[in-house]
Amino acid sequence: MTRVVVTGVGIVSCFGRGRAAALEAMRSGRSGIRRLTSIDASDLNCRIGGEVPPRALDGQRSGHDRFTRLALIAAHEAAEMADYDADEVDGDRVGVMIGSGLGGCETVEANYRRLYESGATRVPPTVIAWSMYNAATSAVSSAHRARGVSFAVVSACASSAHAIGLACQAIRSGQADVMFAGGSDAPLVPGVIRAWEALRVLAIDNEHPERACRPFSLDRRGLVLAEGAAVLILESRELARRRGAKAVGEICGFGATSDAGHLTDPSAAGAARAMAAALSDGGLSPWDIGYINAHGTGTPANDATETTAIKQVFGEHARGVPVSSTKSMHGHAMGASGALEIACSLLALNDGVLPPTLNLGERDPACDLDYVAEGARVGRVRTFLSNSFGFGGMNAVLALRTAMAAE
Repeated sequence: MTRVVVTGVGIVSCFGRGRAAALEAMRSGRSGIRRLTSIDASDLNCRIGGEVPPRALDGQRSGHDRFTRLALIAAHEAAEMADYDADEVDGDRVGVMIGSGLGGCETVEANYRRLYESGATRVPPTVIAWSMYNAATSAVSSAHRARGVSFAVVSACASSAHAIGLACQAIRSGQADVMFAGGSDAPLVPGVIRAWEALRVLAIDNEHPERACRPFSLDRRGLVLAEGAAVLILESRELARRRGAKAVGEICGFGATSDAGHLTDPSAAGAARAMAAALSDGGLSPWDIGYINAHGTGTPANDATETTAIKQVFGEHARGVPVSSTKSMHGHAMGASGALEIACSLLALNDGVLPPTLNLGERDPACDLDYVAEGARVGRVRTFLSNSFGFGGMNAVLALRTAMAAE
């Protein structure tokens, strides 16, 4: 089977623009969750989120929705890291898959306001093009002259994990030589926040936003919405070696399942089958896994269910494998979360540290694994899992090797 390596990583998140900001946060256990400033949140119950700092978008032209601008920034950084040059590759063999859970929220919100609040009878002709779910994929494809297999992936909070898994399969099957794969979402607009408030799953601590997200803790109260983007450059190991590109990781297993059940209540069985499928696809056993980046939303239902699923798959090894939720630092970036968490995990693990789970106080008896609660932990990991579970019962799990095992 063709081995698919990661040669480029690009991130823009509440930590700031670029890999360095994200790695520093993983090392120090620094939360990027803060009071919202990009919108008027004064009438909202929840006034916090994982908001990308304004300066992180400096130099990015405004001719797109915010989620597309974030994707372009991340893709550009990934291409630079991979030493990708569109003039030196066959663009017909380069593809793009960017997952998004909500698409162009900024554009939709602004134009609903134009129609229903301001009384306008017309909207700009750009509304459809900027708000469609594939806008980010199309923009990245155009910017990097990628003319191969390209499409958007939409599966709620599993979108970008599915995108990376499908991009890996495109290279394995011979459809593509190089793939830009990841996710982007920018849901921090009043209408979306109101909708999440209605679900009663938001963690609201407007006075201490950095403490709001508490995955696996007995007093956890819910998730914290966030925005951001992460894009990986994937290519066959053979091509990377011919180009002289350094592999910073490898996608070695992908598992995807559906709960085929409740729209919002997670299923331990569905999550467990996705983890088992990722291990099987990668030819791995539970004992090969040295770390799990959990979906870890901080909601009562997810964290206990995910813990149960891990124990079902890992058996006696479950309590011996470190697990953490980086959402405790960057919040829940919807469809971008899987890619963001994979990117942060790769950076941290290649640096010799395991990312921590912040704000874990008294343990929930139903959450009894090693959640790296004492801060970033020094350690060397060769292979890890990243879990992503979305509303509608959409599950995607990726198994990855770090740089030391990818060469």
